[in-house]
Amino acid sequence: MLIGIDVGGTFTDGVLFNRGEIVSSVKKPTDEENLKNSLLQVLDELLDYGDPAEINRIVLSTTLVTNLLATGRGEKTALVLLPGYGLPHNSYDIAKETYFLKGSIDFRGREIERLDNQEIDGLLDWIKSSGISRIAVASKFANRNDVHEKEVKKRILEECEGAHVAISSEISAKLNFRRRAATTYFTAMTGNPWNRFVDEIEEALKIRGIDTDVHVLKADGGTMPLQASRAKPCETVFSGPAASTMGGSALTRDTVNSVVVDVGGTTTDLSLIIAGEPLYASRGAVIEKQLTHVNSFAVSSIALGGDSVITREGVQPYRDGPAACFGGEKATVTDAFNIHLNLNLGNISESQTKIGEIAAQQQMDTAALCEKIVEYVTHRLYSTVNEMFRQWENEPAYKVWEVINQRKFTLDRVIGIGAAAPAMVPALAEMMKVEPFIHPYSPVANALGASVVRPTLTVVLRADTQTNKYTLDPGGIRGELEKPGSFQLTDAKEMARQYLVSAGQKLGMKEYTADFSFFLEEQFNMIRGWDRVGKIFEVGIQVAPGFIEEFKGVKI
Repeated sequence: MLIGIDVGGTFTDGVLFNRGEIVSSVKKPTDEENLKNSLLQVLDELLDYGDPAEINRIVLSTTLVTNLLATGRGEKTALVLLPGYGLPHNSYDIAKETYFLKGSIDFRGREIERLDNQEIDGLLDWIKSSGISRIAVASKFANRNDVHEKEVKKRILEECEGAHVAISSEISAKLNFRRRAATTYFTAMTGNPWNRFVDEIEEALKIRGIDTDVHVLKADGGTMPLQASRAKPCETVFSGPAASTMGGSALTRDTVNSVVVDVGGTTTDLSLIIAGEPLYASRGAVIEKQLTHVNSFAVSSIALGGDSVITREGVQPYRDGPAACFGGEKATVTDAFNIHLNLNLGNISESQTKIGEIAAQQQMDTAALCEKIVEYVTHRLYSTVNEMFRQWENEPAYKVWEVINQRKFTLDRVIGIGAAAPAMVPALAEMMKVEPFIHPYSPVANALGASVVRPTLTVVLRADTQTNKYTLDPGGIRGELEKPGSFQLTDAKEMARQYLVSAGQKLGMKEYTADFSFFLEEQFNMIRGWDRVGKIFEVGIQVAPGFIEEFKGVKI
């Protein structure tokens, strides 16, 4: 049995999946002040239909990290940068509290400027006086040689009581210093609250006698073990939109080009599925307007949902409880759709009463006001989707589809996800002149998507036969090549594959590592004078996001 739980901003959904069927599904209001309690309420209700001893895996999707960053509630964090030579310091506008140090590593991993101990002393004094305990340290080319980052971290931990330090070489092995620095900064900022959340979940599962694998959905649609997420909480940012994307794919299981529209109570998330495959953000997730090294689907969110409040000034970008037809005190978008489309959701008389009050204030007919609201909401979703297409068309997978099919990309369908989707998505699909897709399990598709996705793992190897050095990520493994003179691309690929298997075993995903693919295979000759003095190899291998092997679709 598999359990997926999606903790959204308005509702927490849960699905118990077994042998191709949804045994039970649950939807509960989310308590934003106590996400753990919301999650466990859903879990307890699901367990009424299954034996805890038979649960093979639990996958969680949560907005915790996203909300921490979006609301500015992450812990105050300092960013220590060692940018070396190149851009001026004022080019790095990542964090308000930023401290620069000397010390430089080149692209081969060689030290070309040593650390300045007096500068480090000044940094330590500044940390102590500022009262900041969360510090992110990033050095250019630290992914090739992390000696400077480790030394700075060592000094801070030795001399600054209570400090926590994240270094970029342990967060990402990718090039692009600015993105690696931003990723490290957001990781340090969210580490404490995320780890408290993990502690609470582990304790609650222990009390309930549940001893099974627990994973977290990542922004790229794959999962990672709950324990592994402690070191990289930023990987869980946008796990909500990732859950809706995988949920839409899980419900359809075909190769139709589709926009996924997840209409929540507070926001609407958008993503694109091309020929059955979710579209990825090739440059990484954008967090607080900063590009990062977090692998992510190409998603967008707007502050418009089924519970968006309606006032005499119009549709507001916030929620204040459920729709009036479901017992709420305020008129909402759902109430307007309920009346205009004769949906008969909940107590439709309450929708008419609350919308009628606003219509009277504006000296309008209730039906006319509902039509105006439905038109506004539909046009706003339509324009947002069109804006997203202007961004999506720059992604490689989008262009590849057009090359393969020798024509402009065409959209076939809008997949509605979320409780309010049946009310809002058909009108959007009609405006876009495509088919709407609303499944009986659309309201809990996020939880379904979380329950049946598989773990993902990416390994990157860089080997330099001239310096006789190699690096492997994740883990920041560094070592010397045994036979650099005869080392070839085939050796590099096999070395990366073996590490993928080893890392997968440690993460409890051994059964998935046989299904790997190489996404990077490059080699460069190093020339001195007229002679080749060595080669640099870069190899990337991954267990890509997807569904577990036994998942073939949903039986209705």
